Amino acid sequence: MNKSKNSIGLVEFVALMAMMTSLTAMSIDSMLPALSEISLDLGVKRPNDSQLVISSLFMGMVVGQMFLGPLSDTLGRKPTVYIGFGLFSTGCLMSMLTTNFQFMLAGRVFQGLGSAASRIVVLAIVRDLYSGREMARVMSFVMAVFIIVPVVAPLFGQAVLIVSHWRWIFAIFLIIVMFTAIWFAWRQPETLPPENRIPFSMLSIGESIRETFKHRQVFGYTVAMGMIFGAFIGYLNSAQQVFQELYGLGIFFPIYFAILAISLGCASIVNSRVVMLFGMRKLSFISLKGIVALSIIFFGITSINSGQPPLWSLTLYFLLTFFGLGILFGNLNALAMKPLGHIAGVGAAMVGSLSTFISLLLGTVVGQSYNGTILPLIGGFTILSITATIAMRWAESNEPLQNSKQ
Repeated sequence: MNKSKNSIGLVEFVALMAMMTSLTAMSIDSMLPALSEISLDLGVKRPNDSQLVISSLFMGMVVGQMFLGPLSDTLGRKPTVYIGFGLFSTGCLMSMLTTNFQFMLAGRVFQGLGSAASRIVVLAIVRDLYSGREMARVMSFVMAVFIIVPVVAPLFGQAVLIVSHWRWIFAIFLIIVMFTAIWFAWRQPETLPPENRIPFSMLSIGESIRETFKHRQVFGYTVAMGMIFGAFIGYLNSAQQVFQELYGLGIFFPIYFAILAISLGCASIVNSRVVMLFGMRKLSFISLKGIVALSIIFFGITSINSGQPPLWSLTLYFLLTFFGLGILFGNLNALAMKPLGHIAGVGAAMVGSLSTFISLLLGTVVGQSYNGTILPLIGGFTILSITATIAMRWAESNEPLQNSKQ
């Protein structure tokens, strides 16, 4: 660590980075209990259209990661974060004040743009200050704090709905982002000195995109990550309809969602302890094969039960599947980034943007296929986990894409 660059202690630094990273998860999971009320208030006619409140945020993230990552190498980390906070706040105001569903979706895109800045710049700041095992250790601390957010966010959203209107969720988002912005501005020094900044260039972005597509390992693991995360986005899109409506959980839906989220968090902790022993590739293949087997079996069980198996069996399936996803998320990203050390900043933006774009398209298809049963959702997990396995196998081939050795 270069101590001259950072004057705040490790505990405060980890808490601040986790707070910034959590904007994305908070913006997604807090909205789930409110989707039906938003649809009713804004005159949404098709029930599945309420899912677009989730999907539109991911669309903003796709664009935001692609441009704000390179921009942070040009302007510095802090100005880019301020741009992100501004975009996020603008989106919150749009969504909070609108009486039009399309304007709500536009506001969610702005929130996605803004949260992408925090997500990308946090990685850049940690990379500026730490390297090697120190960086892995600090990111583990950040993720350990971040894991709490998917557990409490739906409970927060439901609590707001019990005492007030859904618009207050966005108002509280504004308070959180203002608090975080003041904390960040006051306590966190700039970590990228002017002499190390790189002029913003569309040419360099285009070259990075070309290299991402050209390199077999980068492209293969990025596609695999997009596919398996696409199944998870399909789950996020349809979770409210499945659990609140199909299974009738009502206000208890956030508690159920939190229990499933704990499985993801436990997997992240387990992965940090065993990855040095078994390696990222082996753990990733074991996890993905497990998800494939579970999904095939449970798709059969779901079909036998006319698309609505007992809730306890669905809970068991998701607990085991999400544990596998928790192993995969960090490992696949690290495997995709491994050959891009020479363009780590822009490379992270490209890998993140491409994988999010793939997952957005596939997750939207899975979510929009909801038909009053869970067959489309389990079918999505089955098909996408199988294709992700194929993509990983292809990524491991020694033959380079387009005959280009890396």
